[in-house]
Amino acid sequence: MKLEQNELSPLFSNTDIPDLFFTEYLPNANGDFIKVYLYLLFLSKYDKDIKVNDLCKKLNLPLKIIQDAIKYWEDQNLLTKKNTGFIFNSLQELELNHLYKPRVALSAKQIQASAESQRRAKTYEYINNKFFSGLMPTTWYPDIELWFKKYEFDDEVMIALFEYCFDKSALHRNYIQVVADAWSKNSIKTYNDLETYYEKQEKVNKIANMIIKKLNMSRPLSQYEFSYVEKWVIDFAFTFDIIEIALKKTTSKVNPSFDYIDKLLTDWHDRKFKTPDQVQKFLSDMKQKNKDIKQLEKKTGYQKYDQRIYDNLDQLYANKKH
Repeated sequence: MKLEQNELSPLFSNTDIPDLFFTEYLPNANGDFIKVYLYLLFLSKYDKDIKVNDLCKKLNLPLKIIQDAIKYWEDQNLLTKKNTGFIFNSLQELELNHLYKPRVALSAKQIQASAESQRRAKTYEYINNKFFSGLMPTTWYPDIELWFKKYEFDDEVMIALFEYCFDKSALHRNYIQVVADAWSKNSIKTYNDLETYYEKQEKVNKIANMIIKKLNMSRPLSQYEFSYVEKWVIDFAFTFDIIEIALKKTTSKVNPSFDYIDKLLTDWHDRKFKTPDQVQKFLSDMKQKNKDIKQLEKKTGYQKYDQRIYDNLDQLYANKKH
C-alpha cells in the first residue's frame, strides 16, 4: 500500500503530531493501534510503497493487529482509503468541520453533543488560563477527561475542584485525585451537590470547634475523632445541644473518650430522640428509676441489686435487655 501526506520541505525531518491526537484520540485507542498509527505517519513523509508484511516484522505485530489498527483509524476518520493506499487526514480540519458544521445538517443528538463539546472546550480553556497561566501541559487534558467520565462531575464542579486544590497550593494529580474521590463518595456531581456538601462541612467544622472548646482540648481533632463528629452531625442530624449533653456525661470519667460519647449518642439515636428535651427526660427517668431501686433495697434490706444500678453505662443502651 502507499501512504501520502502533504509534501514537506527536505529541510524538515520532524514528524508533526497535533495536540488534538493526544486529547481526542490517544486516550481511547488500543496501544498497538497507536503504535501502528505513529509509525505509518512517520513513513508517510517518504511517499513510498509499504507492504503490510514488512510492517508486521518492523513493529513485531501480528498481521491481524495491523489490519485491525488500520480499520480502526479509518473508522476514526484519521485515515482515508484510496486506490493506491491511504491518505492521512488533517486532525485540525476534522475538528473545524465538526465544530462549524451547518446546524441544519445536524440531528438533535448531534446538536446536543456539539453544545456539550463547546462547553467542555470552554472549561478546558478556563482551567488552562486560570490555574496554568495559559500553559497547561497537554498531558493534563486526557486526565481531566478521565475525571469527567469517572466521577460524572459537571463543568462547574470540575472548575471548583481545581480551584480548591489551587487554593491549597496542591495543584498536582495525586492530590486532585484524592479530593475528587472524597467528593464522589459524598455523591457530588452537580454544583448544587457541592454547595450542599460545603454547608454540611461548615456545620461539622463549627460543632467540632465547639467540642474542642468544651473539652478544653489543646489540639485539633484527629481524623478518627472528626469522623465521629461527622456521624453525629450528618448521619444522626444532632444539634450541638444534644451533643453537649453527652459531653457533660464525661465529667465523671477519668479518661473520657470519643468512643464513650459515641456510645451515648448512638443509643439516643437508636431511641429516635430528636430534641434535647427528649434526651433530658430519658436521663431524668433513668435517674428516678435508680433512686427508686435504691429506696426499695433499703426497705427490703436486699443488697443484690447493685448490678442493676443505672450508673452502669451499659444499662442506658437501647439494645440491652433489662
